[in-house]
Formats: sequence, C-alpha cells, structure tokens
Amino acid sequence: MVGGCGVIEPAWRGAPILVAGIGADGWGGLGPGVRAELAACTVLFGSARQLELVPAGEVPARRVAWPSPLLPALPGLLAAHAAARIGVLASGDPMFFGIGSTLAGLFGPEALLVRPQPSSVALACARLGWAAQEIPVVSAVGRPVQTVLPELTDGRRILVLSADGGTPESLAKLLRENGFGGSTLTVLEQLGGPAEARRTGTAAGWPHPACDPLNIVAVEAVADAGHLRLTRTPGLPDAVFGGDGQFTKAEIRALTLAALAPAPGELLWDVGGGSGTIAIEWCRAHPSCRAVTFEQRADRRAQIAANAGALGVPGIAVRGAAPDFQPADGTPDAVFVGGGITQPGLLEACWAALPPGGRLVAAAVTAESESLLLANSRRYGGTLRRYQVYRGTPLGGFTTWSPQLPVTHWAVRKSRESPAGS
Repeated sequence: MVGGCGVIEPAWRGAPILVAGIGADGWGGLGPGVRAELAACTVLFGSARQLELVPAGEVPARRVAWPSPLLPALPGLLAAHAAARIGVLASGDPMFFGIGSTLAGLFGPEALLVRPQPSSVALACARLGWAAQEIPVVSAVGRPVQTVLPELTDGRRILVLSADGGTPESLAKLLRENGFGGSTLTVLEQLGGPAEARRTGTAAGWPHPACDPLNIVAVEAVADAGHLRLTRTPGLPDAVFGGDGQFTKAEIRALTLAALAPAPGELLWDVGGGSGTIAIEWCRAHPSCRAVTFEQRADRRAQIAANAGALGVPGIAVRGAAPDFQPADGTPDAVFVGGGITQPGLLEACWAALPPGGRLVAAAVTAESESLLLANSRRYGGTLRRYQVYRGTPLGGFTTWSPQLPVTHWAVRKSRESPAGS
C-alpha cells in the first residue's frame, strides 16, 4: 500500500487509468464488470502477488510488477505507457491507504476509474463484530510500528495494517515495552481468501514469531497496573521526555499547544526545539499533523529524535539552527519560538515565513527576550500573557509552593494586512 502525495504531474493525457481493488479471493471475487474492464487493458501494473491473482487467459495484458522504491518511479513509469489502456491492481479499497490516493494526487481524480473491493479493515470488523466507525486504523506499511503508541489507552480497540509477517511480533514487543503487555492481539491472515486464518495471543506472551505476510492485526488494549496514562491531550507528564531538562514544562506546554491550535494536516515549525516537547505534542494531537523542529545542538537533536520515536511520532523532521530555513521545510501553518528569541533577525524570519492566517507563538523567560515580544506585539498585534506556575513540594512534614520560572507568551495570527517583516 502507498500513501498519498501532492499533485506533481500535469493533467493525465491518456485514457482513464483503471484502478481495481482485488482481495485474497482473487479473480473469483471480482464482479463481471470489473473483469471486463481488466480484460480490456493492454498493460497491467501491480505487485507480483496481485498480478498472480489475475489469470493470463482472462487478461492477456502485459504484466509490470511495481519497482522498489515505487514512489520516485511511479510518474515516469505510467507516463511511458500513457498511450496504452492501463490497469492498476490494488489491495481491497484503492483509496484506503492505497495506491489510488497516490495516483489521484499525481494526476487528479478525473484521470482514474476506481473500482474498490472491501478493505481489510471492513473485513476485519465484519469478522470481529467491531463497529468500523469507532475503530482507529494505524498503518505500519512504510511507517514505523511506533506510530500506534498515541492511540493506546486502556480498553481501546485498534486495527494495525501490517507491513509483513513480522509486524505482529514487532507490535507485541512494542506493547510489552510500553505498559500494555496484557493486550490481546488477533492476527487475521488472507482475509476473504481460501487460506483465511486467525492467530490470537497476548502481547506479554506472544507465541507467533512469523505470520502470513498478508495480515491485519486487531488490538484490544489493556494497560498494565500502574501504567502512566498518556493520551493525545496536550500536557504529557514531564517524566516521559528524556533530555537535559531544556524543555517546556507540562503546564506551560498545554497552554502553548492551546495557543498554537493544531488542526489535522497542519505543519508546525518548532524553533529552539530543546527536547522536542512542543513538536511531539503537536504531532500527537492528530495522526496527520506534521512538524519540523530546529535545534542548534547536536546532542539535543538526537534527544528530540529519541523522544519522538518513544512517544509515537517518529516522522518529526529535525534540523539544525534556525533561521536557515530551506524549501524542504515546507510552509508552516504555525510557528513556535521557544528559544533564540534574542538572536538578530530570528523572529522576523519566522514571521516572514508564515502565510496569511498562520499563527506564531513565542515564549520568553528573560527581561531581554520579553522586551522583544513587547516590541513585536506593538508592531504586529496579537496577545501578550504572563504565566506563573507553582508546584507543591514537601517541606519537612508539610507542603509548600515552589514557583517555576514565569513565562511570557506572545500569540499572534498573521493577517493579509500585517507587515511582511524583514
């Protein structure tokens, strides 16, 4: 399966590309209409396994197995056959974590004729009696299995799309190491085909080191006793972040994420990443949120990557010092400046990078950096707030209040009329 991507090709000039979903039941599971459309194709693309499911006597088209890696080769490969009647085989529903969404992103939906079959998720829910609309789905195809971690809470049901036969064992190990050893895993293999099978066990004592490569894993999460509760709500406990203590503490972090207001699919620039706490919590807010974090120290960059992996968002991009922004960093929907505010030109560069409607939040703990926030708020508008957090700490047999460093926040949204900055 392949994820989607942005439109990078001109409009498709050939006949519409047939994108046909095919299940483990193969040719026999296809309706007569789809069979006739495939039979009319002159070239057929798909994985080696998918191509073997289509009898050559029924579809005499030239067979082309996908190369690896696929995405870089895909535009040129299809363009080279634009004069042919192209058929593309996909697993189940081509638009659900499938190549259909990739092709729609490349050439536009009008270039495709999509013929879906039931997805593995639909079949799994049917077998298990689970309500599909209530079940989060995590793909481990081309992604680290750690991406399941933000979905884990006690009692939750999750479906994981496997990359291969080793994914269930990797998932069981991940659950054991993260306080969910009592979880039940059900591996559903070859769903819908004659070799359909099921394997079950707990993460703590997983007995199946190798499963069929074509599988999906159903997880019924059970948290271990005393497990530290971690959810997608911002303000994770400070203790879950490794590092040298250079990070935004939980209370201020929750307020910072509220001001940044992450929405699905948005991109954050986290400038002065420290231990990566803001970027990590931004990406945990929704599976499609993205972040680039900038940190000048190499040891902290390594710690950011380690923290991101441990908390289930290993896709965060970690860069060196700002403001040497590159085209690959994208256009941010929001920018958080947590360090380096007094660096000449930094705030101005961050502001200039924001599109109209973008948000900027900057934090200051020194008088010098506070003065810059005040000056910029006068120029660009926005809201200034100052937070003081006290934590209860023991004093002999009593409790006293220990103050944390006060933090000043400047939060602003860029309008079309705002000065561009320099």
